[in-house]
Amino acid sequence: MTADTPNGPLPARNSADGTVERPATAPASPPVLGVPVAPSAGAATVALGMPASAPPPGSPFDAVHPPDAALIGDCVHCGFCLPTCPTYVLWGEEMDSPRGRIDIMKGGLEGDAFDANSVRHLDQCLGCMACMTACPSGVQYDKLIESTRAQLERRVRRPRGERLLRALIYHLFPYPRRLRALRGPLRAYQASGIGRLLARAGVLRWLPRPLQAMESLAPKLGHVDKLPEHTPAVGTRRRTVGLLTGCVQGTFFPDVNAATVRVLAAEGCDVIVPRRQSCCGALSAHAGRAPEAERFAKSVIETFEAAGVDTVVVNAAGCGSNLKEYGHQLRDEPGWAERAEALAAKAMDITELLDQLGPVAPRHPLPMTVAYQDACHLSHAQSVRDQPRHLLRGVPELEIRELAEAEICCGSAGTYNLLHPEPARELGERKAKAVLATGAQVMVTANPGCWMQVATTLTRMGERMPVAHTVQVLDASIRGVPVDRLLARALDGPGTVLPYDTTPRPSPRSSPPVA
Repeated sequence: MTADTPNGPLPARNSADGTVERPATAPASPPVLGVPVAPSAGAATVALGMPASAPPPGSPFDAVHPPDAALIGDCVHCGFCLPTCPTYVLWGEEMDSPRGRIDIMKGGLEGDAFDANSVRHLDQCLGCMACMTACPSGVQYDKLIESTRAQLERRVRRPRGERLLRALIYHLFPYPRRLRALRGPLRAYQASGIGRLLARAGVLRWLPRPLQAMESLAPKLGHVDKLPEHTPAVGTRRRTVGLLTGCVQGTFFPDVNAATVRVLAAEGCDVIVPRRQSCCGALSAHAGRAPEAERFAKSVIETFEAAGVDTVVVNAAGCGSNLKEYGHQLRDEPGWAERAEALAAKAMDITELLDQLGPVAPRHPLPMTVAYQDACHLSHAQSVRDQPRHLLRGVPELEIRELAEAEICCGSAGTYNLLHPEPARELGERKAKAVLATGAQVMVTANPGCWMQVATTLTRMGERMPVAHTVQVLDASIRGVPVDRLLARALDGPGTVLPYDTTPRPSPRSSPPVA
């Protein structure tokens, strides 16, 4: 029998036969902070998930970087993480909280097998790192979850359908050339209006949920201008920087990269954009695909070493957080550890660098209200919160409006909205409602995943809203772009959401409603 603590029930533990032992006094699905659990709680916490998974023979962890027992010991189960954890907020399930997942890791070190339940709880973590911001003990949850997921990737065989989905995702999105090859067919699909017709007919609802998510998240494509390999600073040169163009950012949001180059040059930076950049490895690292992530990291290191830059600038939050972890990722690689640390020390988010340099380019007024949405891997993983706000407040006549529950992830989380579409949808709606509640004219964020997730959710709710990257707002202010032109492009320009008619219609397999 396990007793409750003053901070809530102790985590459930997996018994030898793979069942889950719960404290006698803990309800299966308690309300969270007085709010009923989300509709997806049943599927997320009971029976569904990975029925084909089997415990690996022998020890659940192999000898290649298992989760560090010392880092696990830093968690004192205080519960400060609970109200900031998206899955705990949705479901009220202790094992879907950071301290519950840490307990699963601890059990693994003590010999507990990876059963279907433990794998599901670990998979359902978004990796948003909000728990790290909230934790008073400084628990390094990012290192724990990534090392554990690497173990799962090596030692757990997933159901065939999930293996195929993951293969599709991780053999496509981290490869810029493959993404660029999709631009032509996707642009033709969008221009033809086929997607709108399929949505109106209800055909898209019959697709598997992950494919529905992929189709709905695909942003509007426009012309891509090739970025110059070298853009000189305007006026006195203050720094030489290299731009990481990114995979999704470079393919689907080229306007953000173009705006980044213009702003950097206007603020006195020589900008180098190396050709043939590879993925930074963020998606692979966060999914536990360690060898793949290390291979990408080495390629990026070589690319920017050859560029000879002072700073590597990143304008996608997930990529930036990953570059800053290169030293940890390659710590055991002979000849690479020091190079990785050096590159990580040069990596900066665009807002970090601009705030550090201070403005020299004049700002023109942009009389508008902005709902600033904190990207998790910028605010939590990189602790970059004040800098974007400082820069936006430096634009004359611009007003920032803060979101309620700003610490809660929007549900994008890299590939989470493709692998776990239902909870991602619920979190997206929660974030979209918080954005709408501000009454702002435009949402501003710092990550392409957040952009697609929230903009798509708003459109599905019938509330289309302009969305822009922080650097696009700064670029418009520096260039004197009229606010109505900025908002129009943020609503209907490249990278925005197509306004499909998704009005629900009777399913072809269902009976008509009774009058």
